[in-house]
Parts: sequence; structure tokens; C-alpha cells
Amino acid sequence: MIELFREFWAASGVLDLIALVASIAYVVLAARNSVWCFVFGAIGAAVWAWLSFAVYELWLDALLQVFYFIMSGYGIYRWRSSLRVLPKPSSTSPLDAESTQSHPMTTERPITRMSLREHGLLFALGIPLSLLFGKLFADFTPAAATYLDAFTTVFSVLATWLVVERKLENWLYWIVLDAAYIYLYQTRGAFVLSLIMIIYIVIAIFGYINWRRMCRLTPTG
Repeated sequence: MIELFREFWAASGVLDLIALVASIAYVVLAARNSVWCFVFGAIGAAVWAWLSFAVYELWLDALLQVFYFIMSGYGIYRWRSSLRVLPKPSSTSPLDAESTQSHPMTTERPITRMSLREHGLLFALGIPLSLLFGKLFADFTPAAATYLDAFTTVFSVLATWLVVERKLENWLYWIVLDAAYIYLYQTRGAFVLSLIMIIYIVIAIFGYINWRRMCRLTPTG
């Protein structure tokens, strides 16, 4: 086991290890509902984009990482700007009224569940786009594993949007996508990225459990 770890470490470049640390930090913080996840997400996406394009020839995956980088900035804005101001209990005391104005209560935008219609729209959009991009990149580029790369890329974009919109089921989509990515990266010899995906699956399970608990605690109305 130790020898296997040494061989793995020796085969990994500095950029692979940076991508490993930053990407794990992103998923852990996202599972813990921390907006700081997007900072590490941006770092990991920038490094991962270069690796996917220049080293592993997964062009669609590289484009996906560029999307992640952009969405990291949007995610910070979205999570920060979606704070709702909640009124404090009414009081006849002038001192209490002054305190309410200077220190309003805030809460994060609630975590919500997806409807069957939303799931249907996601697949109605994702499957045709996966086939389209897989065909285009297979015919006009030297990129590898184009159809699987297209499937994981398109649905990762959609799943990222679910994260930003704070949909509980985003974690279930990530579990399936991460499993597909393990196979994809293994076929390209990207063993560090495969390891990240294995860790992602474990964290995604925790993220789903944690978000589901918070979803149940979120007041409605």
C-alpha cells in the first residue's frame, strides 16, 4: 500500500496535486454550505482546465473547467446577494426598534427540492446537447472519448447550476457524474483526477445528507 502511494505521488505533477487539494476543498466547503467553496473552486478549475487541455486531451472537460471558473464568481454573487432580511418580533420599546433597524436578521436563500418537471427539463436539455457536442468534437477535433466527455460536461454544467440555485438533488447528480468521470479519467491515465472523483463521491453523499437536514429545518412560507 505504501509503495503504491509512492508510485502515485511520483507520477503526479505539481499541478495535479494543486487541482487535488483545491477541488477537495471546494466540495467539502460546498457540502458544509460555505460560500468560500467558490474561491477554491476557481483555483481548482483554472489548474484543471490546463491539465485537461494540454495533458489529457479532454477538450470538452477543459471548456467545462472554464465554465466552472466563471460560475465560481457568479456563485459568490448569487449566494451573497440572495440573503433575505427577516423582521424581528415587533416590540413597543423604542430601544428594540432601533436595534432592529441597525441589526436586521438575515438568513440564506433556502435549499429547495426539484420537481419532476425540473428533472424532466434537465434531461430534455442535457441528452440532446450531449449527443450534439459528442458528434461535433468527434468529427472536427482530435479530442478523446468525445461522447462520454460530452455527457459528463453537459450534465456537469447543469448540475453546477443546481448548486448555485441551491437545489438539494444536485448532490445525487454529482454522484452519478463522478462515477462516470472515474472511468473517463482512468482511460486517459489521469489517475490523480480519478482519485479526486472517488473522494468527490464520498463528500457528495455527505453533502446530500447535510443539505437534506438543512432543507427540513428551513421554514416555509
